[in-house]
Amino acid sequence: MTADPSVKEQKLKPGTVRRIFKFALPYRTNIIIFLATVVVDAALIVTTPLLLKRLIDEGVIPKDGAVVTQLALLVGLIAIADAGFNMLGRYFSSRIGEGLIYDLRSLVFAHVQKQSIAFFTRTQTGALISRINSDVIGAQQAFTATLSGVVSNVVSLVLVGVTMLILSWQITIFSLLLLPVFLIPTKWVGRRLQALTRESFSVNAEMSSTMTERFNVSGAMLVALYGEPDREREYFRSRARRVADIGIKMAMLNRLFFIALTSVAAVATAFAYGIGGHLAINGGVTVGTLLAITALLARLYGPLTALSNVRIDVMTSLVSFERVFEVLDLEPMVKSRDGAKVLVAKEPRIEFDNVDFSYPRAEEISLASLESAAKAETVQSGQVLRNLSFVAEPGTMTALVGPSGAGKTTISSLLPRLYDVTGGAIKIDGNDIRDLTLESLRESIGVVMQDAHLFHESIAENLRYAKQDATPAEMQAACEAAQIWKLLNLYQMVWTRW
Repeated sequence: MTADPSVKEQKLKPGTVRRIFKFALPYRTNIIIFLATVVVDAALIVTTPLLLKRLIDEGVIPKDGAVVTQLALLVGLIAIADAGFNMLGRYFSSRIGEGLIYDLRSLVFAHVQKQSIAFFTRTQTGALISRINSDVIGAQQAFTATLSGVVSNVVSLVLVGVTMLILSWQITIFSLLLLPVFLIPTKWVGRRLQALTRESFSVNAEMSSTMTERFNVSGAMLVALYGEPDREREYFRSRARRVADIGIKMAMLNRLFFIALTSVAAVATAFAYGIGGHLAINGGVTVGTLLAITALLARLYGPLTALSNVRIDVMTSLVSFERVFEVLDLEPMVKSRDGAKVLVAKEPRIEFDNVDFSYPRAEEISLASLESAAKAETVQSGQVLRNLSFVAEPGTMTALVGPSGAGKTTISSLLPRLYDVTGGAIKIDGNDIRDLTLESLRESIGVVMQDAHLFHESIAENLRYAKQDATPAEMQAACEAAQIWKLLNLYQMVWTRW
């Protein structure tokens, strides 16, 4: 496998935004309430500077202590109200965000469970886990952070701009002369951060895959027997270094953008003080008006800076959503047909009728972005089975004997449809197994794998995985048949600890 730059350079697909809003529909009431709190909170931003103007012009300069006290108390009450709306907004934001995370994770997990075994043989486990964790969290930011930020900043921008024009259009116009400077870096930074974000997700998935593959039992045993600690350490360090390098690039790019915009805002504030100071000396504006405008100006460039970053935030969220949709759009290779029948045979007759089989190609079963950005295969795997025919009669034992690579494991994988045949048919009591439901077919077949896998659950839960209604007596009989019952009792793993 070699790195494919097309994976990180891939453009966003059309229709992504429309699909995103479908996920928001169940939360539309919460979103409306959430946005209402955001609007009220944004409106309160204008109130404090206006009260400050009155406090200076009507209280401090005339030396009216009663007015100062009243306005100071009012500013305090507004601050308390602002905190309350912030908490309310945070509550609804959490409900929306966590709900979306739950929905997306559940949907991705259920869809991945439907994929064929071929999908899991090609896919990096860490990359898949990254889709369910990192990408899902990145996607929910679109509604909890980006959407609320846009609404809040637009409302703030309109209210602050109109208020400043009413207080003094001269100071406002001169203060906004530097506004075009805000727009220059936005497009370049947005494009660069989008590419870095996609690459960041990819290298994080690779690092996660490295840990996943080496921290399970099989991987750890392989490393212990054949690996070299220094080599493994350097291999992981190289993956982790790539993650760190991209993180540094993204942090520096964000900081450079922020410093440039805040510097412009500081210069604009200096303009306002200079021009407003002269107007105040000449009686064109009051001291309170000057202080109110400079306070509002700080609140003006904040939303402008944030809105300049909106494209970056939106593209980051869209990349996360698209990576989740990539998995959801991958059709399972093996699935039940429409109108499939339920298998009810107790002692079935199994027939392989001129069966051909070739293992599927990578592009048919997985995604390049889930395979460490692997390039498509250029060599066909060739036929593994050709014109294979035999019958296993009911009530008899049929043994498949042959050297390694003869196809014994492949045949055992075809019967429960872990893979589908590419030619001919496998029949149970005359029914093509592709015409049977997957659930009934697999429930009727018992498979003892060469390498057993246990979930990190109790012994009973592992035993009940294949039969949910198994009784303690049945589980004990299974343990005795497997010759592990005495061992369990030796270590006092009695039923109460199952």
